[in-house]
Amino acid sequence: MISIGERMLGPEQPVYLIAELSANHRQDIGIALDTIRAMAKAGADAIKLQTYTADTLTLPYKTPPFLIGSGTAWDGAYLHDLYREAEMPWDWHAELMHECKALGMDCFSSPFDPSAADLLNTLNVPAFKIASFEITDIPLIEYVASFGKPMIISTGIAGLQDIEWAIDACHRVGNKQIVLLKCTSAYPAADSSMMLLQMQDLQQRFGVPVGLSDHSEGVLAPVVATAMGAVMIEKHVILDRSIGGPDAHFSLEPNEFATLVSQVRQTEAMMGKSEPSFPVQGKNSPFARSLFVAKDVKKGEVLSPENVRSIRPAQGLHPRFFPEILGRRFANDVEGGTPLSLEHLQP
Repeated sequence: MISIGERMLGPEQPVYLIAELSANHRQDIGIALDTIRAMAKAGADAIKLQTYTADTLTLPYKTPPFLIGSGTAWDGAYLHDLYREAEMPWDWHAELMHECKALGMDCFSSPFDPSAADLLNTLNVPAFKIASFEITDIPLIEYVASFGKPMIISTGIAGLQDIEWAIDACHRVGNKQIVLLKCTSAYPAADSSMMLLQMQDLQQRFGVPVGLSDHSEGVLAPVVATAMGAVMIEKHVILDRSIGGPDAHFSLEPNEFATLVSQVRQTEAMMGKSEPSFPVQGKNSPFARSLFVAKDVKKGEVLSPENVRSIRPAQGLHPRFFPEILGRRFANDVEGGTPLSLEHLQP
C-alpha cells in the first residue's frame, strides 16, 4: 500500500482529495495563500502546485509550432506567453508548503524539468505529480522517480504504450510507488469524453492504484469515480472565478470544492466495506417471519397449516422447518399465539 505523508492510499481508505492550484494564483502570493486556507476549510487533503517557468517549459518563439489553435480556451496565444502568465514564482514554494502543513494538508507539485524536481526534493515534498502532457518525457519521469517518492502520473494524452514506458521508467530506478490518474486532456472535458470505465482497465492492466484527474465541470465525475474505487481525485480550484486566469473556466470555487468533498465522503459511506455484511441468523429484524401456533391445540394434535402458520414477528421457529414438521404431533397443550419451538413437538 502507498502512503503520502500520513495518509494511506488503497481500498477502504478515504479517497485522497487534491486541490490543484495550477495558474489560479494570478502571480499574487496573497491569492495563493487565501486559496490554500479556503481549501483547508473546504476539506482538501492536499494542495498541488506546478513548478516551472516559461523558459523551462518551452521556447520564446512566435512561429506556427508555438501558436495555440486546437479549439481550446487559449487559442491565439503563444505557448511562452501563456506559461509566462501562468507560472508561479519558485521562491513561493517554501511559504506555501509551510502554510499547508500548518493547516493539516500535504503539499506537493508537478515538476516540469530536472531543476524543478531538484527544488521540490530539497523541500522534502511527500510525492511528485507527473502532468498529463509530460507522460511522454521518459527521462524526466525516470529522474523524478529516482528520489524514491510516490509518483502520481496522469494519463491524459497517453496510449497504453506510453503508460507502460512511464511505469517502466519508475521501475528502472526501483520506484514502485505509483498511482495512475485517469485524465481527459480537455479543458473543460465533456461528459462523453470522460471514459471513467478506463480506470478499471488501468488498474487491471498495470496492477497499481488508480484515481481521477478531473477537468470536467461540476462534481459528478469525482462522485462516480469514488463509487468505482478511485483512491485519489484531483480537481483544479480557484478562490473566485471573477479574478480570471488561464484555468479559471474549469476550476471549482471553495464552496463547490466543499460540495465535492461532502458528496465524495457520502458516497464512501454508502459504498461500505468490500466484504458484504448480512444479518447473522438469530439477529434478523424482529419483523421477519417465523412459525407461530395459530390457534389453541391439544396434546397429541397433528401439526397442520391450520394450526401453525408462518407470520410476523420473528420469535418462533424458522419457516424453513415447516415442511419437515408437518404431520408431527404436539407434545402438550399450546395456546394460540405462541412462538413455535421444537420443544412443543413429540419426537
